[in-house]
Amino acid sequence: MTAKECIMGRRSIRKFKDTPVDHEVVNEIIEAASYAPSWKHSQIARYVAVEGALKDKIADECTDAYPHNGEIIKNAPMLICLSFIKGRSGFERDGSYSTDRKDSWQMFDAGVASEAFCLAAYEKGLGSVIMGIFDEAKAASLLELPENQEVAVLIPVGIPDEEPVAPRRKAVADLLTFK
Repeated sequence: MTAKECIMGRRSIRKFKDTPVDHEVVNEIIEAASYAPSWKHSQIARYVAVEGALKDKIADECTDAYPHNGEIIKNAPMLICLSFIKGRSGFERDGSYSTDRKDSWQMFDAGVASEAFCLAAYEKGLGSVIMGIFDEAKAASLLELPENQEVAVLIPVGIPDEEPVAPRRKAVADLLTFK
């Protein structure tokens, strides 16, 4: 599969087969995702693979704002919590901000890492969807994350049980300007 095929073929999957996700495959996906670029090579992304009762507890207790996300999480055999180390990406060693974007680089790096994870999962035959509507503090508490980490996204993952059609894309002429 070429990079273009991977990028153009990957879809957000919300329905999964009941088949468990092989832990060795997850290791391979994380190894590939670890090559995602990050601010000054800070490598702030961290991953927690969640299964079973804890996954269902996150689905029940962290998705009140958008209950459909809880249903998707429960349907997935595995949930990946992507968190990041706070205070590194976008910061200088003395703690000051490197640019006017301040700490926005943390979420930028988490977004790049999320997409790298999802593309690597797709290449391995797994579907995923990146979720941003959930109770971040509650999820961090349930996962017992260290205080220096912040939850960026939740990513349900598993063997797809649907084949969504690609949404219409904007024309290149609407997206690109040459000067």
